[in-house]
Amino acid sequence: MQSVAKEDLRREIRRRKQQYTSAQLEQQSLPIIARLKPRLAEAKTVLAYYSLPDEVCTHQLIDDLVAEGKTVLLPKVIDATTMELRRYTGRKDLSEGALHVMEPVGEPFTDFNLIDVALIPGVAFDADGHRLGRGRGFYDRFLTSHVLPLRSTEGRLLPMGRKTSCFLIGVCFDFQKVDAVPCEANDIPVDLVI
Repeated sequence: MQSVAKEDLRREIRRRKQQYTSAQLEQQSLPIIARLKPRLAEAKTVLAYYSLPDEVCTHQLIDDLVAEGKTVLLPKVIDATTMELRRYTGRKDLSEGALHVMEPVGEPFTDFNLIDVALIPGVAFDADGHRLGRGRGFYDRFLTSHVLPLRSTEGRLLPMGRKTSCFLIGVCFDFQKVDAVPCEANDIPVDLVI
């Protein structure tokens, strides 16, 4: 039942996106990025995403973060179930990946406890931070395996001197915000939706 509801919501959001041109979506991205920037001011290492044409445009943002001296990480899809992170230092670091997404080249980044903020794309979000992705589960698996084990509900240092995990920010257009996202136990909510 959940998967049917998820597919219905994906179709509805696709329909909403089709009402806008690429140029209009790029314009709608500007105030979202402006609201996002203050949340990244103190971060040293940011997990971001290189946006697709129908997502909030992050291209200039990640270049600006690099120019500010921050470490910017982008995901790279390795196979049907796995993504890993690679450092981004500029557009020269990108090549088209298996899913026709621009992805970083270079060595994998595995120092996950250094990530301060993660920008998470999604098809839809609700006010409780529940996220509907594109249906492949890359982010949920990655966050469960590499980020959530570092989390502490009280914000304390964790065993072995590791700090708490990064702050998860869902990034979307206003028309992608819905009353309720159908969620399952393995779906990872974000801390804030912008």
